[in-house]
Amino acid sequence: MKHVLSVLVENRPGVLSRVTGLISRRGFNIESLSVGPTEDPTMSRVTAIVLADDVAFEQITKQLHKLISVHKITDLTDEGAIQRELVLFKVNAAAERRSEIIEIANIFRAKIVDVGKSSLTIEATGDDAKLKGLEDLLRAYGIKETVRTGKVALSRSSRD
Repeated sequence: MKHVLSVLVENRPGVLSRVTGLISRRGFNIESLSVGPTEDPTMSRVTAIVLADDVAFEQITKQLHKLISVHKITDLTDEGAIQRELVLFKVNAAAERRSEIIEIANIFRAKIVDVGKSSLTIEATGDDAKLKGLEDLLRAYGIKETVRTGKVALSRSSRD
């Protein structure tokens, strides 16, 4: 099962290495990883997607709690958390087909961020389903390159 793990850690050199090393030493692959500073510049948030059963995932979180630089661990798997990812597609775009590609980008609320003689670069953000749908449509035009960030996730606000 895919688990979405949000770990609040100290923003210091070597902390990311200790967190990812702990997970990989136990034989688990990190499918997606994203790290960045939080609203507090002394802290960073690590968002990792890990494939593990519930028992193994619990073991990972218990081990992470033992690291001094880890302040908070949140399992966002079952919370209905807000998850997003950024992807850039460089697509073949002959002059006579550009308007079609731009129309597809607009439907998915994506942006054209670069225009070349024979290509367009498209930036899109969203969940897996949205990005997969866009990729499937762009594949017909010929995708030259693709790059993706790791997922980021936050729990939803409570509705008071």
